[in-house]
Amino acid sequence: MNIYTLEEQGFLNTGKQYWNLGVEALYEHVIRRGEGKVLKGGGLVVRSGEHTARSAKDKYVVEEDTTKDDIWWGSVNVPYSEEKYFALKRRLIDYFQNKDVYVQDLYAGADERHELPVRIITEKAWHSIFAKNMLIGKDSGAHAVEPEFTLIDAMDFYAIPELDETRSKTFIIVNFKDKTAIIGGSGYAGEIKKTIFSVMNYLLPKNGVLPMHCSANMKGDNVALFFGLSGTGKTTLSADVSRNLIGDDEHGWSKEGVFNFENGCYAKVIRLSAEAEPQIYSAIHRYGAVLENVIYDEETREMLLDEKDITENTRGSYPLEYIENAHLEKKAGNPQNVILLTCDANGVMPPVAKLSTEQALFHFITGYTSKIGGTEVGLGNEPVATFSACFGAPFMTHHPTKYASLLRERINENDSNCWLINTGWIGGGFGVGDRISIQHTRTILSAILDGSLNDAEFKEDKIFKFYVPTAIDGVPTEILSPENNWSDEEEYWKKYKKLGQQFIETFDKFKEKSDIRIDEVLPNVD
Repeated sequence: MNIYTLEEQGFLNTGKQYWNLGVEALYEHVIRRGEGKVLKGGGLVVRSGEHTARSAKDKYVVEEDTTKDDIWWGSVNVPYSEEKYFALKRRLIDYFQNKDVYVQDLYAGADERHELPVRIITEKAWHSIFAKNMLIGKDSGAHAVEPEFTLIDAMDFYAIPELDETRSKTFIIVNFKDKTAIIGGSGYAGEIKKTIFSVMNYLLPKNGVLPMHCSANMKGDNVALFFGLSGTGKTTLSADVSRNLIGDDEHGWSKEGVFNFENGCYAKVIRLSAEAEPQIYSAIHRYGAVLENVIYDEETREMLLDEKDITENTRGSYPLEYIENAHLEKKAGNPQNVILLTCDANGVMPPVAKLSTEQALFHFITGYTSKIGGTEVGLGNEPVATFSACFGAPFMTHHPTKYASLLRERINENDSNCWLINTGWIGGGFGVGDRISIQHTRTILSAILDGSLNDAEFKEDKIFKFYVPTAIDGVPTEILSPENNWSDEEEYWKKYKKLGQQFIETFDKFKEKSDIRIDEVLPNVD
């Protein structure tokens, strides 16, 4: 018997309770219940229903007395009343009466000093596989521990906006005092992983640990971090056959080093190819991988990865062990290189720049990039330029300056090198220029990680004052100076200065609470 049962959490008269089932058993449940189909290679294809991306505008945080002074309230963390929360939670739990329920007792955080025991309760068997892929399991069978946080997810249960005071029938609500999150009206599995990430973003800074929206890899004791929003290259660039992958999306950085929050990866797979991204391509074709909204051939059961009939945001989740040479301990020492990834849809940023600590903090807190089509509800197929604090504003529960202060501490303690890599467009913005070649980006990255780029000749950028290398072996010299790739250089500088002004306006929202030395970082737009 499980010491801390569902009945103790308020669940009464449920159907069968399936505790910590393995992937093999869960596959059988998925097929029997009609939730998905097995594809060539063994991956499981599923549909997430109406929502094929995160529903960012339907996320709430309960405003209660123990945490309300800590939360960064606003459009990211929208306050929700305790009374409405408990009423909605009660109806959600009652929804499980006479319904089968799937439970996974898992952990967020590969460092035992900072791990969080979590319970994931779902109505869909495939969500249980996703949870098992993405969070860390330790034991088989029923756990004899009380979870420190519980997430309840029901794809087919909906809020009543007029009654529940939600924006729509979809909801993602976190209550830190109740140590529970509730999700309804969305089958998109990314809501599960990002809700737990938001919880870690709240808890860890209180213990002096920096939570990060980043990937990480290593070679020996050479560790690198890759910050960036979805679609900027976090997963692709960190999955490198010459290095060991620590994780592709969520990490903590303590005084002892970095550690993955998760057990697996959640990659965008639209237009994925074996040639450009062999490790990820292989991983999604294996038994146990969950493929969300991927199109496939009904007869051959082969994935049609170039097709986007349902969404541009097709996704695959799989255990980290499916990546060749992955670092399965999921933790390592302190990083030598901190890399900020931006996808510049304006086509004006250089492919790479070396940053001072202050510049790194400035670019971290402003978080300039482009949202790639389909990653959030309401986005079209074209990239949308955006500023997302800490390269992950939707998941930040404290004020961004809190994370920036922790990042400064870690960089200075370890004398980490900081870089900005642009994986966006060159020679013009989206629709005019071309996206920077992934081969060129990988060559630039190799020069960073092997240390050779430190010895390059640099020139100061006229707008942002960071330093741009004048030559890199294997990279065409002309692309290192983006102004040389525009047909109209005057138009280039006009666009670049306009972008600099947008940075200034964005930073204005944070500078009152920030200790970043403004004179060293503000763009020159005169």
